[in-house]
Amino acid sequence: MLEQGLIVAAFGKRYNVELADGRILSCVTRGKKVDNAAGDRVSVKLTSNKEGVIEKTAERDTLLYRSNAFKSKILAANVTQILIVLATQPSFYEDLLNRCLIAAEAAGIRAVIILNKSDLPNPDALDKLARYAQLGYISLPLNAKASVDALRPILAGHTSILVGQSGMGKSTIINGLLPEVRSKTQEISTTLDSGKHTTTATHLYHLDNDSAIIDSPGLQEFGLYHIDSIALEYAFVEFRPHIGHCKFNNCTHTHEPGCMILQAVAKGEIAPARHQIFQQIRAENAVHIYG
Repeated sequence: MLEQGLIVAAFGKRYNVELADGRILSCVTRGKKVDNAAGDRVSVKLTSNKEGVIEKTAERDTLLYRSNAFKSKILAANVTQILIVLATQPSFYEDLLNRCLIAAEAAGIRAVIILNKSDLPNPDALDKLARYAQLGYISLPLNAKASVDALRPILAGHTSILVGQSGMGKSTIINGLLPEVRSKTQEISTTLDSGKHTTTATHLYHLDNDSAIIDSPGLQEFGLYHIDSIALEYAFVEFRPHIGHCKFNNCTHTHEPGCMILQAVAKGEIAPARHQIFQQIRAENAVHIYG
């Protein structure tokens, strides 16, 4: 007889599965090539009171993952919201922010940008945040060490995942939301201008009966090799009004005459930095496909 459960932690090829009665099983998968993630709904065959084997994974509503030329990495399944955590200190990479936004748009997941440590002065970070708010993204300045209350209404009714570089304060946010978790936090390495890794596995925590949050390891890169050129175009929300109106049907939006997106960049309707990341990712993916 199979038990139905939810993956609440992923440690490489081993998973913690929460059953309906609240028990947690340590599970493995039946096949070597099967990839599961926190948030997956699974059917489990018990092998002991504390262990089991994942026999089947239910169809996913959403799947968030990253990929490079060699492999892909699932971050979470069945999430409805991605919380991209930035901070005024250490400095964040806008390239990584854009890649997370593109992955969210391509997967049909709502994206929220959180600027943590907003009590520390950094006008440049606030200016960047304002640009994304103008695109329609929910953008929230936060000082998680003081309070995470402003975040709670955004989390209500969602299964959310926290993503971002190490040192941005994801663990501090988890501590604020769920003090009993006592997630480890570490000081920032000012020498490297980056955080020390504090989360080595992906964990799902229940906030209430209708809301959950997934904490993921810090990211340093976010490959998007799995996104084709059409999906990439539509992942830029400001491109959408112009798509389909270029002079050439196969326009790459990089150099062609009569390109409506290039014209929008020239008019200031599309930020040059956003168009640049589009060109960069398109070139990366073209090398992957044709190189």
